[in-house]
Amino acid sequence: MDTTLDRRTLVAYALPALALAMPTIPVYVFLPTFYAETLGLGLTATGAALLMARLFDVITDPAVGYVSDRWRTPWGRRKPWIAIGGLIAAFALVRLLQPPDVVESGYLVLWAIVLYVGWTLVAVPYTAWGAELSSDYDERSRITGSREAAMILGILAAGSLPAVVTGLGGDEALGLAAVAWLAVGIGGPAMVWMLWRVPEAAVSTAPATPILRRDGWRAAVENRPFLRLLSAWFVNGLANGVPAVVFPLYLQHALGAGTVASGVLIFVYFLSGVLAIPLWLKVSRRFGKHRAWCIAMALACAAFIWVPFLEYGQIGPFFVICVVTGMALGADLALPPAMQADVIDLDELRTGQQRAGLYFALWSMSYKLALAAAVGLAFPALDLVGFQAGASNPPGAILALTLIYAAAPTVLKLVAIALVWHHPITAHRQRIIRERLSRRGRGRSRAQQRHA
Repeated sequence: MDTTLDRRTLVAYALPALALAMPTIPVYVFLPTFYAETLGLGLTATGAALLMARLFDVITDPAVGYVSDRWRTPWGRRKPWIAIGGLIAAFALVRLLQPPDVVESGYLVLWAIVLYVGWTLVAVPYTAWGAELSSDYDERSRITGSREAAMILGILAAGSLPAVVTGLGGDEALGLAAVAWLAVGIGGPAMVWMLWRVPEAAVSTAPATPILRRDGWRAAVENRPFLRLLSAWFVNGLANGVPAVVFPLYLQHALGAGTVASGVLIFVYFLSGVLAIPLWLKVSRRFGKHRAWCIAMALACAAFIWVPFLEYGQIGPFFVICVVTGMALGADLALPPAMQADVIDLDELRTGQQRAGLYFALWSMSYKLALAAAVGLAFPALDLVGFQAGASNPPGAILALTLIYAAAPTVLKLVAIALVWHHPITAHRQRIIRERLSRRGRGRSRAQQRHA
């Protein structure tokens, strides 16, 4: 359906993303260092625990995607799972960000798994639902852009709250607990409003084509534009995840930034992402979504290459780097999910089935594994070179930290650019796919009328 959403429906759909994103910085950036350093688990044990929890997503993500595609309820295919997942994630988030004073690795693994399961139950149907709200090439960018802008605003709120709590006399643990309760307080009403206000798309009743009856998974594997896009998404996720997990360590040990300066830099990074989304939407309408994404990744590379040349205390130049890489983040979040929706159209044309849930489950699983690999690789690598969190380190260890933070993502993003640059589903080809799907739908309707 070539639908342009009215503003109120768009806001209702996007608003829960604000709460859904609030745990992002605490869980991906602050939590590893908090458990490793403050709670004393150590870098390697923390990295292994989070990687183990993320590997569980290999099972849950495809399962949730499949069920949310196939199981039709009186309340829709997507809405029931979002409601259930929200309750699970809320409880686990509080347990994870408000832990007891003494914890073991098992505690971290358990509640990280529960949180990730709840998160999956929300995120996979939620993103699939967004892909189904419109079939228009550019409107999909508007929908995903609005959702991801809300997510970045949630990240901003959660990223600045621990600094505010610390400034008022609280400690790191209290700041993380405040984020958990704020996410629950905002997410509950926002999710209820979305479930009530936003309609689900009509479900195709087309019979499965031979390719789907033979092997539905093979249809996904044989969808080469999807595999190409998924590979780029994983590589770019790794490129974003590595600097994210070592960001607090880099600011403290290599740059000498204090708590206030670190909070400002994080705030500027994500604010730049929000403000840049309208720019990237315009660029994508002019050059296509895939080329706009490549331009953004190249811009991030151009900023990262200057990091190794910064000296201790040069926070001003790093401020500029945060602005530029933050702008690139806006494209990372807004454009690839809209491209994914276009790839799903090709699957529907080939199979006759709407399987956005399965595709976005694989999409989500890929990114989660990339972020888990970032923790599982970056922290042990720092251990290997002798880096010690919270201690004085030799120049060689600081250099290794800097290269992990800046050089690794630069190389990875160049690989992602090479994968995306010749992405085959352009605006023109997507319109052809939608026209063929529309003709098939009209032909099916006429056939049903003749048999009636």
